[in-house]
Amino acid sequence: MKDQNKNPDLKKRDKPDDYFGDWKWREGLAELMVPIVGKLYRDGINILMYGNSLVNQSPTDIMKSHRFIRRVEDSEISELETYPFLKYLETQELSDCEIDLGEIVVDFMNENVSFDEQNIEQYIQNHVVQPLSSSTNTRPDTPKDIVLFGFGRIGRLITRIMAEKTGPGNYYKLKAIVVRKGSSENDLLKRASLLRRDSVHGAFSGTIRVDTDNDLLVVNGNPIKLLYANSPDELNYSDFDIIDPILIDNTGAWRDTQGLKKHLDAGASKVVLTAPGKGDMKNIVYGINDHNLDSKDNLVSAASCTTNAIVPVLKIVNDEFAIENGHIETVHAYTNDQNLIDNYHKGDRRGRSAPLNMVITSTGAVKAVSKALPELEGKLSGNAIRVPIPNVSLAVMNLNLKNSTTRNEFVNFLQFTAFKSKYREIIGYVNSTEIVSSDFYSSPYACVIDSQATIVNKNSVTLYVWYDNEYGYSVQVVNLVKKLAGIKMLRLPIKD
Repeated sequence: MKDQNKNPDLKKRDKPDDYFGDWKWREGLAELMVPIVGKLYRDGINILMYGNSLVNQSPTDIMKSHRFIRRVEDSEISELETYPFLKYLETQELSDCEIDLGEIVVDFMNENVSFDEQNIEQYIQNHVVQPLSSSTNTRPDTPKDIVLFGFGRIGRLITRIMAEKTGPGNYYKLKAIVVRKGSSENDLLKRASLLRRDSVHGAFSGTIRVDTDNDLLVVNGNPIKLLYANSPDELNYSDFDIIDPILIDNTGAWRDTQGLKKHLDAGASKVVLTAPGKGDMKNIVYGINDHNLDSKDNLVSAASCTTNAIVPVLKIVNDEFAIENGHIETVHAYTNDQNLIDNYHKGDRRGRSAPLNMVITSTGAVKAVSKALPELEGKLSGNAIRVPIPNVSLAVMNLNLKNSTTRNEFVNFLQFTAFKSKYREIIGYVNSTEIVSSDFYSSPYACVIDSQATIVNKNSVTLYVWYDNEYGYSVQVVNLVKKLAGIKMLRLPIKD
């Protein structure tokens, strides 16, 4: 990777003689890619383009994903180069996996061999087929039952993600959603409407049917039972043909072991809490410390959105440069916990109007870092400011390092890690001076590093890290659930 500080639109690349003719030709190839991507996905193979899934994407979206690569490499790649690889992949009998088509093609181009059919086929055999043949990819013999307890902001986004990313349909099934009975006679219709439309994340990209006779939401063909209860001890999931489900508690009403065990008594096999857990409960940041999970863990916290955002960056920086100490300030979107207009609130300052004020408050995210990264115990302080926007937050990380560095070295390291390392699934990276918070709506990353805002002064660095505190966190939760369900997907090409 080169020229990390240069605007991608200013990078040199070959210019066609006929821009429109070139675009139409590439559009035609992108149109041919759509059914191949769809067929592979139904067979369990997810095609990516530098981390961006091509599944259910339009030809124009596929073309934009190709253009994205110019942010990383010296130039974008063309559909003329990727299509032959995709066409050959279609002919292979592959086990479930994720294949980053962009990375495969760029790595191939870096070997400076000709784009002939024999070379392409041999490369795919060496870098896709052979690694898959020796991999330990797994998935349940039957789809794992999932139950959502709560249907708020996080619950609805998890529903969207699970419905949109079912693969061949044999990984997991969202069988039920548990809610308190609403005051409206049209409770089910109102729940469906909130799932179908969202003021922040836009319309759901799928179909929703409402079966009022059976209290069902049929989302992309998946029937989801709505169960009404005030507490877990009012339910027995086997009564609804839901067997040993993984339950996702996104209410925050029960955060300790004693409270969450009620879900186990109701028939859940494992419980994932979408909030920091109390006591000695494991707080897991997917991609960082999920290796600490074992088969006996049946009560697990997915930590908080902010913890999931800052821990990956702290991990990579500490491993490379050794963090001596630091302070993290989170600039956080307001949440439903705050008031629209000044009113009583048990928390300090939180009673004041959320859309009208910046509100200084505390955050437990920094304290929770040590549960995922024990090596940073006692080295960090933190605070938070709630600001008048509905979504997307920013962590400002002031870190003092043991190992001195330069800005160029540091930014190069961040870029490489985001695009070329095993952390590329959870850490994003942007290199634009025009980026603002709304550009990160529905970002799938746990965090996105703003390279242009990065400040480096020898042993002192300041990083600005964006995160969609709703969607990005929900993706992390779903990935953790897949891990607990025994679903392991190899991503190719393999990166250290």
